[in-house]
Amino acid sequence: MSLRSLASLLGLFLLALVASAVHLTQGTSTVGFADLIDLLLGRGDQLTRDVFLGSRLPRLLAGLVVGLAVGVSGALLQSITRNPLASPDTLAINGGAWFAATLVAVLGISPPLFLQGSVAFLGGLAGAVLVLALSGGASGPARLVLAGSALAMALGSLTGLLLLLFEDETQSLFAWGNGNLVQISIDAPAQGAVAVTVVVLVAMLLSRRLDLVGLGDDAAASLGVNVRVVQLVAVLLSVLLAALAVTVAGPMGFIGLCAPVLARLSGAWIEDVHKHRVLLPLSGLIGIVLVVLADVLMRLAPSKTFGPGVPTGVATTLIGAVVLIGVARTFRQGGTVPEAPSARTRPGSPVRFTALLVCVLVVLLAGATALGLLAGRGWTLTGEDTLLLGDVGNWLSGEAGPMVHYTLEERTPRLLAATFAGAALALAGCATQAVCRNPLAEPGLLGVTAGAGVGAIVCISFLGVSALWTINLAALVGAALAFALVYAVSWRGGLDSLRLVLVGVGVAALGQAIIAFTIITFTPYDAQFALTWLNGSTYGRTFDQVVPLIVVVLIALPVLLRHRNDLDVMALDDDTPRVLGLALERTRLVLLVTAVALTAASAAAIGLVVFTGLVAPHAARALVGSRHVRVLPVAMLLGALMVSLADTLGRNVIAPDQVPAGMVTALVGAPYFVWLLWRTRS
Repeated sequence: MSLRSLASLLGLFLLALVASAVHLTQGTSTVGFADLIDLLLGRGDQLTRDVFLGSRLPRLLAGLVVGLAVGVSGALLQSITRNPLASPDTLAINGGAWFAATLVAVLGISPPLFLQGSVAFLGGLAGAVLVLALSGGASGPARLVLAGSALAMALGSLTGLLLLLFEDETQSLFAWGNGNLVQISIDAPAQGAVAVTVVVLVAMLLSRRLDLVGLGDDAAASLGVNVRVVQLVAVLLSVLLAALAVTVAGPMGFIGLCAPVLARLSGAWIEDVHKHRVLLPLSGLIGIVLVVLADVLMRLAPSKTFGPGVPTGVATTLIGAVVLIGVARTFRQGGTVPEAPSARTRPGSPVRFTALLVCVLVVLLAGATALGLLAGRGWTLTGEDTLLLGDVGNWLSGEAGPMVHYTLEERTPRLLAATFAGAALALAGCATQAVCRNPLAEPGLLGVTAGAGVGAIVCISFLGVSALWTINLAALVGAALAFALVYAVSWRGGLDSLRLVLVGVGVAALGQAIIAFTIITFTPYDAQFALTWLNGSTYGRTFDQVVPLIVVVLIALPVLLRHRNDLDVMALDDDTPRVLGLALERTRLVLLVTAVALTAASAAAIGLVVFTGLVAPHAARALVGSRHVRVLPVAMLLGALMVSLADTLGRNVIAPDQVPAGMVTALVGAPYFVWLLWRTRS
């Protein structure tokens, strides 16, 4: 190790000491820096000792453990995958660990710390293995990030469903799920410190082998390294470190991405940073500094009724999202991303078949609408809110009784909102996938949905939960601002598809962090309402709120059909449209703005619904081929059918409780997404 490397490590160590000293002076008690100095010199009183040992030292130790663990974990993952965007977040390790921990809480199990770590480890390992297998391993940053982000989105929806349905059993898990260093005793961080230190030392023993693997599989094998064994051990160690961090303090967002990236960026003055005996401890120290400084900043934020303050993971996610966006700006498209096999294996279908399929889907959608109108609470045939077709006819003719009138006035706008929201998301997904030339892209992964969520949650927090029109308008504004940010940051003499996707994922993470910060800081008592809206709920919708969505869909469909041939050629590459005389950048902007308008209108109407914009276009291409003149109407009907049935299921399956439609689409869309990734992994 060179002298410059030692000096850098020493400098980071001193910075961590200074940050830790500042951290120890923070808290709600009157114990200050002078009191802590007296305690160090043996002159402190009992109050100072209790505060230090019972609160401040455990919290600081948790920060040190988490920073070291996720920093080294991210460095290992990036080395093994040869991907600068690999981390516990982008590989769904944190999402899997959080879901597993929440599931255990729902089941009422209270295991000791070492078993809690085992639960988080198994959940995180399952997420990482699934993402690496389905993304093709080191197949490129865009695919890995999209696969991990979409799987994390699915796991997040499942976790959110558990948080909503089992509110008593999962109290405080929302804050913990965003990374919280608050500790009830020193036991957990102390045990975690021992375990993390041992795992990091084992990882350091692999340094030379990891250096050789970095030369390439063939070169490493020729030098006597068993590449597969080294990769397997490194992945297991990285997942174990991430799981230990989750066990101690919950998922700490994006430190595993930031720390190794910042470490590698120091290569200008640290010559041997590429060697793992330097990279691993350097990443760990940077992780410690980032976590401790983030906690210092978050403890300065107002907390209102949430006593422990804003979770540290919110700040780390904000920092990490900015780093992800900065790294994403350096990427350029390295060849086109192939379309899904479902689109390639069927070049087209006869017009007669497409027309017949459209008719069948219209009939199915009509049946789903009738089911949604008639089905009563819990699917009972004798319930007081179960209707017959005759009741609907009487209501349409104005002859229905008060109960029938009230029931249908409540159900009809909900069904219309769900149906047109599904159609809007499907159309937006068609445009997004063609423009980005990526079969895994959808509006939710481009930051638009998160922007709508930020607008709505800010409105809920400061204007109240009853101002639904204002919430809808705020969602539209938030989506527009998020798209403007993604487009502006992605533009570098042109709009590169790979940059667009990666910047969108970063902006989406940024939006999720702002949402969590706003809910916990300003609206802790409205958290259930906010979570319901964020997961796509049609509850309480009125006809007036559905009209704007219907108008947007009716305007956007002709626009997309007019550009149907443009969508076909844009899905190929950037050169073909230019050869054919297409104004590529202008057309791309028009199509993206149309997709954003559809997504924002859907979010304003029913909140955030995931996977519809991903699943419906792929299912349509599997049925009728890749020509958008066929894909657009079929995908629109499939999306409408999917969300309509999801809303009806969510309203009745566990009545009188209700499951938001977005969670139902996540339950349906996640398996399809896994299958899609498997089909396109090569």
